Amino acid sequence: MNAVAVGNPLTRARDAVWRPTPASLRLLALFGVIGNAGIIGTGGAVRVTESGLGCPTWPRCTGDSLVPTPHPEHATVNMAIEFGNRMLTFLVLAVGLLVFIAALRLRPRRRDLLLLAAAQPLSVVAQAIIGGIVVLTKLHPTSVSLHFLVSPVLLIFCVALWVRAGEGDAPPRPLVSPVLRWLALALCAATGAVLVAGTVVTGTGPHAGDADSRRYGFNIEDVTRVHSLLAWVTVALTVVLLVALHRVKAPAHLQQRVRELFAIEMAQGLIGYVQYFTGVPAPLVIMHMLGAALMWIAALRVILATRDRGPLPAGTPAAPAPSRPEHQPA
Repeated sequence: MNAVAVGNPLTRARDAVWRPTPASLRLLALFGVIGNAGIIGTGGAVRVTESGLGCPTWPRCTGDSLVPTPHPEHATVNMAIEFGNRMLTFLVLAVGLLVFIAALRLRPRRRDLLLLAAAQPLSVVAQAIIGGIVVLTKLHPTSVSLHFLVSPVLLIFCVALWVRAGEGDAPPRPLVSPVLRWLALALCAATGAVLVAGTVVTGTGPHAGDADSRRYGFNIEDVTRVHSLLAWVTVALTVVLLVALHRVKAPAHLQQRVRELFAIEMAQGLIGYVQYFTGVPAPLVIMHMLGAALMWIAALRVILATRDRGPLPAGTPAAPAPSRPEHQPA
């Protein structure tokens, strides 16, 4: 390959998928993480701008068009926001397919990476189907909550692939005691509970995605208190884990993952309380939803940092290039 080809961004992008290395697969996996976190943010934008039914049908945007067209009952800006969120889903799907192809082409092939990669496009398809149900049920809060929670589930596969692509395939070696590993798992479970409770708060509060959408019949102050209590439990578990790891002199990278989670929790708490006392302004809702995605990613990284799978084998080869037939004269 000549220097021009090596320096060509399109060639490098093609080779990252078709002739992957562990590093290029890990980069693609990171794009999957970013895309799924981003779609949580755009989903928040759909809700706070009341654009949930900007495209009133599914899979078409309107009855006879896949893309937004003038509609007497829906503002153009709302249609554009909802359609943009749908398009981001297709972008995340495309990334998932590229990740799967790269995992399939990686040599030597690693079965666990292939399974993690395969889960990504399948999960995005499931999310798109649930998104259709959301529209067809006119933004019923249960379907909206489920639609949101698919993204954190998908992030489990994305984050695991991102981390595993940079590790070896040795049997997992615990880096801390079983008690601390269980504490880390409890912390991750508490973080997940905060996300679930957050969907109930959103499904009860003012940002329904459409002015006429149904809401949960709970008292907003009661569900907010439950959400806040779970958040404080998560913070308490984080502090206990951080202190325990410091006392046993756990690996520095594991302590760093927990400190990162704690910092995100503090930022999330600040945003949450400010939005509560200022009437839940739309920009803060979007920031809080993005923060929830970052908090979940950080919690998953804590779990994965409690064990070691060894380094990548030295000189891991890329997938072989297709052989070219010898030139034959005409």
